[in-house]
Amino acid sequence: MIEINGQDLRRQPIEDRKLLLKELLRKAHPGIAYNRHFDVEGGIVFHHACKLGCEGIVSKRLGSPYTSGRVNDWLKIKNPSAPAVRREAEEDWSGKRKTR
Repeated sequence: MIEINGQDLRRQPIEDRKLLLKELLRKAHPGIAYNRHFDVEGGIVFHHACKLGCEGIVSKRLGSPYTSGRVNDWLKIKNPSAPAVRREAEEDWSGKRKTR
């Protein structure tokens, strides 16, 4: 979460921003799910995410503020077996699909 009620939260640490978001989403909202934080080794989370068929995981550095664009405070690790990742790998990005 980067803003609430006109207050800019981008400089706040991610754990503070997530706590505010969790509070905001404490009641059910159709189509919105809060992703909880897992305080374990990333490899374990990634292994379980792959077993569940997830597209991958995103790891964010505790204490980090929000920064737009590519930054070193978060990593996206893709599951190469996920259908969306396989489709992405097969895409030619010139508008044509690769042939097998």
